[in-house]
Amino acid sequence: MSQQVDHASKTSSDVVPLRGRSVVTLDDIPMTQILDLLDRAAYIDTHRRQVAHTCDGRVLATLFYEPSTRTRLSFETAMLRLGGQVIGFAGAQLASVSKGESISDTLKTVSNYADIVAIRHPKEGAALVASQAATVPVINAGDGGHMHPTQTLTDLATIRARKGRLNHLTIGLCGDLTFGRTVHSLITTLCRLGHVDFVLISPDELRTPEYVLERIRSSADCTYRETGDLNGVIGDLDVLYMTRVQQERFFNEDDYLRLRDTYILDADKLRAARPDMAILHPLPRVNEIAVEVDHDPRAAYFQQVRNGMLVRMALESALLGDELPGYREQKEVAA
Repeated sequence: MSQQVDHASKTSSDVVPLRGRSVVTLDDIPMTQILDLLDRAAYIDTHRRQVAHTCDGRVLATLFYEPSTRTRLSFETAMLRLGGQVIGFAGAQLASVSKGESISDTLKTVSNYADIVAIRHPKEGAALVASQAATVPVINAGDGGHMHPTQTLTDLATIRARKGRLNHLTIGLCGDLTFGRTVHSLITTLCRLGHVDFVLISPDELRTPEYVLERIRSSADCTYRETGDLNGVIGDLDVLYMTRVQQERFFNEDDYLRLRDTYILDADKLRAARPDMAILHPLPRVNEIAVEVDHDPRAAYFQQVRNGMLVRMALESALLGDELPGYREQKEVAA
């Protein structure tokens, strides 16, 4: 039996409540709680009617200082499906930051309007500053190239749904591993579960940062190897996590244009992959996954989108302390 299954079998009494907390990173959240959030998301998926009024009367503020489609709409849809309401902005030009207002002052203000906040910001550390200023829970929806905890929960939920476990896996991460906050968050959390072999696939200019490599090295039972050759390793992988080369992280347009098409996953490359390999991508994609791959049963990236909404429903309700009707009883019976 895998370590993941052992953890997931713990009862609700083993889980430390998240009520009132902010989530800037998953690093300080116990693994039992992370796995419980995944269980909550799975419960929500099969009990939509029962949970539809879990957050009645609650208000979520989405403060997105940089463009986003999936993440912002996912947070907002999550709250609406739980019975709550949403306020906020999508773009720094629409907020008082354009007048020079600090993040701290914005959060002190918004805390008077909302019960919970989701913030995305291009600067690393912005979510931490926001959480320190706010008097309500704050969720980091992505801060620069640093962390993206709710995307990590989404990825974990998708891997578990596809593979039935979160360890004893060989996971390839391909593309922009320097600025890819989704990659950094996922690796860090998987190292806590252990027994994962990481294959880090990137051009030399976009290699994994040293602090992430050190996190893998400090894990007693995780390993990694770096390569620039996707074709040479694709047959070894249980999971392939593709990423786009992020134009917005480059200072030099020529560098972006030179690197953006380094890896393109298509049907021809997939012939060498295992028949049950799962293909993930945090989206949006540009052209790093050919459209023809969408019809391959191994493609899981649109399943990720659905899972993203579900885990955000689980997280929002947990931070607010709003119990999912029937969830606790089901956990006790399962235990």
